[in-house]
Amino acid sequence: MPDIDDVQDGKQYHVGVPMEAKAFFLKGSNSLDWGIKNRLARIFSPTTGRTVMLAVDHGYFQGPTTGLERIDLNIVPLVPYADALMITRGALRTSIPPEMQKPVVLRCSGGQSMLKELSNELVAVDIQDALRLNAAAMAVQVYIGGEHEHQSVGNLVKVVDAGNQYGIATLAVTGVGKELVRDSRYLGLATRICAEMGAHFVKTYYCERVFPRRRRVPGSGVNRGWEEVTRTGCAQNGVPGCG
Repeated sequence: MPDIDDVQDGKQYHVGVPMEAKAFFLKGSNSLDWGIKNRLARIFSPTTGRTVMLAVDHGYFQGPTTGLERIDLNIVPLVPYADALMITRGALRTSIPPEMQKPVVLRCSGGQSMLKELSNELVAVDIQDALRLNAAAMAVQVYIGGEHEHQSVGNLVKVVDAGNQYGIATLAVTGVGKELVRDSRYLGLATRICAEMGAHFVKTYYCERVFPRRRRVPGSGVNRGWEEVTRTGCAQNGVPGCG
């Protein structure tokens, strides 16, 4: 039993030491709630601010993809070398051991195939299922300039709102259709719109001039295509989210 007579005298509040409020290490994330910050700190290294994200969600519109035919054999051995795993819920449940400790970036948009217009997507995963799968973030494709641009932005807004309610981050993925060019002007436009609509971080294509434009985006980013990242040396030049 505690000594009631000594309850007040035994306290040590360290009144001479001010409470330290450290800024969060990811760009544009300082005002987020604790849960989202904690999940982002699992995806990105708090030391470097970078991540290597192993994306194997291609089957959601490509079907059987070369190299991803057997995720249990081809991908599971690679997971320990990545910082995060981007995957569909079907592949996660059937092929990834639950003992895996890497954060999951769950593909949450879909509804089309490579045989049709790629921008015609919908929200394909309910927030409750994302919670059941312990997702650290939910990924949504956004097609700025695409035929169904308005619909894809609407999908992003719905997922951002649902994620904010439960403390799960949202990753916006810039989609490029057949008519859209992967140049710095387009990618700068697409990434800025995604950030303005509430995405906590944005995944986009590599472009030689995209990094100066990144400074106009109020959030963090991830580059698609590790070969381009390493070839140009941006991984060594402190670019956040390389991978």
